[in-house]
Amino acid sequence: MTLETDYFRDMLRIRRFEETVLDEFKRGIFSGTTHTSLGQEANAVGVIRQLLSDDVIVTNHRCHGHFLAYGGDMRALFAELMGKSTGVCGGRGGSQHIHWKNLYSNGVQGGIVPIAAGMALAEKRKGSDAAVVVFIGDGTLGEGVIYEAFNMASLWQVPLLIVVENNHIAQTTPSRLTLAGDIRRRFHAFSIPSQELDTSDVVTIASAAFQMMREVHEHCSPRALILNTARFGPHSKGDDTRSEDEIALLKAERDPLLIMGKILPADILKTIQVEVEDEVRTAFDLALSDPVAYIEEKTL
Repeated sequence: MTLETDYFRDMLRIRRFEETVLDEFKRGIFSGTTHTSLGQEANAVGVIRQLLSDDVIVTNHRCHGHFLAYGGDMRALFAELMGKSTGVCGGRGGSQHIHWKNLYSNGVQGGIVPIAAGMALAEKRKGSDAAVVVFIGDGTLGEGVIYEAFNMASLWQVPLLIVVENNHIAQTTPSRLTLAGDIRRRFHAFSIPSQELDTSDVVTIASAAFQMMREVHEHCSPRALILNTARFGPHSKGDDTRSEDEIALLKAERDPLLIMGKILPADILKTIQVEVEDEVRTAFDLALSDPVAYIEEKTL
């Protein structure tokens, strides 16, 4: 196995998991709501694969890919979305609110940035070697509290990597209609070094993330990585207002699986695809048979 095949497998696991979630939501299998990151798998895999064992991840409503890339159990994630007692958080967190090891997700977009900055400050004061990475989207850049967090992170020099997954659409509104100015210049204003990529190539993203995380660790100071990406799925479940042609063009130009698939042997791709399909179906079926969490368990 090569690093490229590992990357492809990790991304395909995320893709098939989330496709299953969207398909099965129609049957009323899952509780609450859900938000997928279809098309953005290279960001999760490329960045999280570069973290050290004690590093902390703070993520958002599109957290499934980050959880799976971090090594989270697929059956437990399915079970969590189903409200089962075997879920990651015992069926209490649902799709958006996950905690496992050093991964924390929350659906309140702007609020996760000061949380991440505070956690990074805590690691610095403890004298640990751990850093924190926080994932936000371009839509979050409209929240005022994040700029206060950028200021404090820079002023106090905390070990924080801010990853902006810029999919150019906030819910159903193109970012060009809501976001003024240049994203990278926002970080320049706070003296936070940044890098911007316009690619869905997981290898390129991984290389940049490795360098940024090394700088965060070595200098104990914040960095920002802006990843221009594409979201293939709806904001939530069935609320996509884009045309089929627009989405088809995004898939043709920006699909990280197609990009990686072009450099891997056909027999390897087929083997991985079969294995992942089996893993996803098995995980789903096992979670489906797991016991539902009692109401008192969910409210503890």
